[in-house]
Amino acid sequence: MSLTNENQAGRSTKPVVLVTGTSTGIGLAVAVTAAMAGWQVVATIRREGSDGELRTAADIAGVSSDIELRMLDITDAETSAATVNDIAQRYGRLDAVVNNAGSGHVGTVEDDSIDAIRRVMEVNYFGVVNVTKPAMAHLRASGGTLVTVSSVGGVVGQPFNEAYCAAKFAVEGMMESLQPVAAAVGVRVVIVEPGAVATSFVENVGIADAGVTASGAYAEAFDHYIERTRGAFANAQLAQGVADVIVGALLADEIPFRLQSSDGATAFAGTKLRDLDGSAVTGFTASWVA
Repeated sequence: MSLTNENQAGRSTKPVVLVTGTSTGIGLAVAVTAAMAGWQVVATIRREGSDGELRTAADIAGVSSDIELRMLDITDAETSAATVNDIAQRYGRLDAVVNNAGSGHVGTVEDDSIDAIRRVMEVNYFGVVNVTKPAMAHLRASGGTLVTVSSVGGVVGQPFNEAYCAAKFAVEGMMESLQPVAAAVGVRVVIVEPGAVATSFVENVGIADAGVTASGAYAEAFDHYIERTRGAFANAQLAQGVADVIVGALLADEIPFRLQSSDGATAFAGTKLRDLDGSAVTGFTASWVA
């Protein structure tokens, strides 16, 4: 496994999957699990030097030779397109894409800067667009599968997650709209919605940086939210459980558009999907901040 192109060029005899955001957590587990299931994996990371956990996991699983590691910042549209096209050319095929890379953010609209909100949208929405757009032609050619990791936060709006949920709502809207169009040309589109997952993602959501929220007019509500969130993540699903759902979607002959990764996520998302007037969701989430 290398940051350079050490694999022999030419058409792969294995199905090829691109997985973004693989340095830790769900993406790492997907990369290793897909390789173990017989896929040639191209795994991307954003920061140089953040590949240690993936290398170790791949070595332990005995699949290092089946994972090619590349650097990719999905917020760069030009680089994303070049990477996707190079993978398809290099291996002679691209059978699946797993849009996993993303970042969390905690704050509220009054206190957040516009730049912070834009950054959340750039990573979590436009990053998905930047990879999906060039991938579609290759997936049409292979009759492939596009899997996007959303969140129950893409279905249920959550306090102090306005920017993050807005980005995930946008992803869900795009993919739900794309699904019938893609199906008409032979591409499967799948959304996977995890709930709380025990990964380093929650450590990187910027809670420590939400200074105005934490000390201003919203301080009491924010304290209640943090207390509730820590409790939820204390019982979080393991990343491997989410990876099993994602790789299962790659392998299945038939798969629905929307999948939750756990019973808890299904129950949570179901609150919204059967809530026609919105009162069930807002009544439920109000308890998080009071």
